[in-house]
Amino acid sequence: MDESVLKEVVRAVVSQLLKGEGGIIKDTEPKSGIASVKKISAIKQDPFPFDLGPAGKGVFLKDLFSLDESPRLGIGVMEMKETSFPWTLRYDEVDYILEGTLDIKTNGKIISGSAGDIIYIPKDSPIEFCAPDHVKFFYVTYPADWSNQ
Repeated sequence: MDESVLKEVVRAVVSQLLKGEGGIIKDTEPKSGIASVKKISAIKQDPFPFDLGPAGKGVFLKDLFSLDESPRLGIGVMEMKETSFPWTLRYDEVDYILEGTLDIKTNGKIISGSAGDIIYIPKDSPIEFCAPDHVKFFYVTYPADWSNQ
């Protein structure tokens, strides 16, 4: 089987699987790559993929687009429940708070945002993500693939 055909089959199967309960529902125009994500509030996040130690439990996220779909921007949803964890960003990040309160601690100061607010975090910022209660936010990162930085 041709590799490009196999990729299309895998994408179609994964797309169908993601349209189930808690999955991502997208409307995409394949030629241009323009896409919309439906019902972002219903998307089920996965446990955070990095070991954050005991303080970082209660952190969940879901990337909304793969690197194939969005090679320049990382786009997703994160949810935190009564937790915090230190992080040094290797990318620029914009967070739009959907629910609750997000505190970003840096250099002895707390930058706080609530539902409807936007927080910008520049690349190489040593911070602590904090959710005093519960927070759900939409994030955009640049670049999308920061794993090799």
